[in-house]
Amino acid sequence: MPFDSREKNKLAAAVSFACLQISAQSLAQTQPNQSPTQTLGTVVVTTQTPVADPNIPSPTETVTAKQLENRNVINVEDAVSDMPNMHVRKRFIGDRNSIISTRSTSSRQSARGLVYADGLLLSNLLGSDFNFPPQWSVVSPEEISRVDVIYGPYSAAYPGNSLGATILIGTKMPKQFEGDVKVQAFSQRFDLYGIHDTYDGNQANAYFGDRKGNFSWLITLDRLENDSQPLSFATLPISTTPGSGTPVTGAYFDRDQTGANRVVLGVNSEGVTHTVLNQAKIKLTYDFTPTLKSDFTLVHWEQKASSTTTPFLRDSNGNPVYQGSVNIGGFQYTLPASTFAPSNSEGERWLYGATLKTQNDKGWNYQAIASFFDITKDITRTASGPGSGPGTVAFGNDTGWKSLDLKADRRPNVALNGHWLSAGYHYDNYKLDNRTYNSPDWQAQQLSTLNNTFAGKTQTQALFLQDAWQFAKAFKLNVGTRYEQWKAYDGSRTTATNSPPPYADREESHWSPKTSIEYLPNDDWLIRLSLGKAYRFPTVSEMFQGRVVGNNITNNNPDLKPEHAFSKDLTFERLLEKGKVRLSFYEDDVRNVIFSQTFISGASTVTNIQNVDRVRTRGAEVAYEAQSVYVKGLDIMASLAYNDAITLENSINQSYVGHHFYRIPLWRADLVATYRQNTQWAYTLAARYSGRQWNTLDNTDVNPDTFGGTSSFTVLDAKISYDAMKNVKLGLGVNNLTDQRYYVFHPYPGRTVYAEAKISF
Repeated sequence: MPFDSREKNKLAAAVSFACLQISAQSLAQTQPNQSPTQTLGTVVVTTQTPVADPNIPSPTETVTAKQLENRNVINVEDAVSDMPNMHVRKRFIGDRNSIISTRSTSSRQSARGLVYADGLLLSNLLGSDFNFPPQWSVVSPEEISRVDVIYGPYSAAYPGNSLGATILIGTKMPKQFEGDVKVQAFSQRFDLYGIHDTYDGNQANAYFGDRKGNFSWLITLDRLENDSQPLSFATLPISTTPGSGTPVTGAYFDRDQTGANRVVLGVNSEGVTHTVLNQAKIKLTYDFTPTLKSDFTLVHWEQKASSTTTPFLRDSNGNPVYQGSVNIGGFQYTLPASTFAPSNSEGERWLYGATLKTQNDKGWNYQAIASFFDITKDITRTASGPGSGPGTVAFGNDTGWKSLDLKADRRPNVALNGHWLSAGYHYDNYKLDNRTYNSPDWQAQQLSTLNNTFAGKTQTQALFLQDAWQFAKAFKLNVGTRYEQWKAYDGSRTTATNSPPPYADREESHWSPKTSIEYLPNDDWLIRLSLGKAYRFPTVSEMFQGRVVGNNITNNNPDLKPEHAFSKDLTFERLLEKGKVRLSFYEDDVRNVIFSQTFISGASTVTNIQNVDRVRTRGAEVAYEAQSVYVKGLDIMASLAYNDAITLENSINQSYVGHHFYRIPLWRADLVATYRQNTQWAYTLAARYSGRQWNTLDNTDVNPDTFGGTSSFTVLDAKISYDAMKNVKLGLGVNNLTDQRYYVFHPYPGRTVYAEAKISF
């Protein structure tokens, strides 16, 4: 699809800037009498220990705590929002539904991404959608040491969920008594459909710990409270029925994502969401010997949320109209009682994690990681109509997952002709149990009759073996394979009027071979070709969780096939005097793509889950990073990515074939520039660009810049940091500096200003 002039100009600017940075550094590096100061064995330009395995055969990008302290990082997911070819679908500060999109993975495919913190899995693989985001809040931004992002499924050490990206968060532990207290306040101004309002929030964090001998401890406490901008709007197609019913005013008219005329009636569904999050975390470590270490993590998390809905419609006396037959401009419309139904929810989670590992410089090392994520409370109350009265109460407690990873690796004693072997075993079990009841008073949580239930489990066991063989000075071969045995069982679904037999159990086993070859012509260059197959198995929710909650309808699919991917990546890396540059070409060819699509049907939203036979994504990325370029104290990270995702086969609906796949933009670009004027002052400007993307599989969304569509956008963020004194740091930041109105079905936030203060001791 051709670009309009604005998009061309934005893209040209992004390309020109990235090329300027790369060219300047390349010329500087090729000046005579300069000797290399780094080797390809340490391609990161920091002193922190890498979180990723040194033999990962994939493109990897890193951001450190020092870089993040001068950026607008409020929630942990903000740490990766500027990484190359990556987008975080974060609708507001404290959003419970923040998931990542990268390369061939859209912002509705959360199970195609993995997030770990110190080896503990934070990804919620109970489902694959915005309702199943990683448990980001388990890590406080103040804990971060560094974050490594691995692109693609090229390591046998990770499951097929690594098809998109694997995010490894490393946290720090104190070496002596230390701590800090940080407070943030934020406010956004939002204007849309006659709404002109301000939405405020705040966050407080305390971090402190100590080390005595072989024992160290760390405690973090977090509290966040915020109001979102209006997230959803009730809409109806334009009526051609002559008017009857209550005459009303206040409606807005525009076009939906397909260009069809519609009427906008008010704020509904999630509405303005008020969120309160409280969390406490304790981490303990003990060193049995200088090379045998253990740690234990316990996190308790509580969150409450409530939605406020508001009709735009007013009768002749100025009273709001929530339901019934209305007359708008001489034509009749019917508003279901549930159109402006409010809701609220509360949840409680526990994470238990334990690790035991050795850290020998040579020879064998062993690691065991066990975790248990327990959802002890999950209650969602939804009204059947406006205000108090009847509704439904849904319970999702007794749900969660547990995992165990055992790994051994042998580091060779000699670099040349040495085999770096690694092997491991993985086990996970996911359990989903949801029950919804009718209630005569949804706010009082009084229960009457059963509405529906759904439940199910999945289990995966896996073995992997991988060998990194440095068979010549300039060549390394990495080969591996992963064997996975998956099963889904105990699946069931009932309604108030229907109790069908349980779903049949399912079981599948697959091999996923991997290989890569690296060529290092000298100390400054690395060329690597990586190939890998991967299987992403259906989740419990995708197979068994069909439900109707308020205006939201989900149709599950117990017969889903696992996704089967064949991925390729060709990467060129170049070390520069003060940084590095990477150019990667990739292709992900995925069969049986598991996809959930939501569309608006009257005042309701409907989600269908299906397999799309084959989707192929071809793309390229260039990423650049350098410190103190042009002038001392100026650090730059820049990237540009092209992603061409096309549906090649689809037996269910041929109209999808040949069209761009869902929510994968053709172009992405990021730029972060931080200038440290001196030891006290630092200034950061960040820009994120996302090009044309589609919100439908048949690409009929010809009007993307509206509620229900998915926009192209260019967003600017800025921050000023000031070290007022030795232990006091102040910051003033702005997100969406130009107050652009852009959408990911829901509208993204308007211009948001925030201030922060941190006291360390």
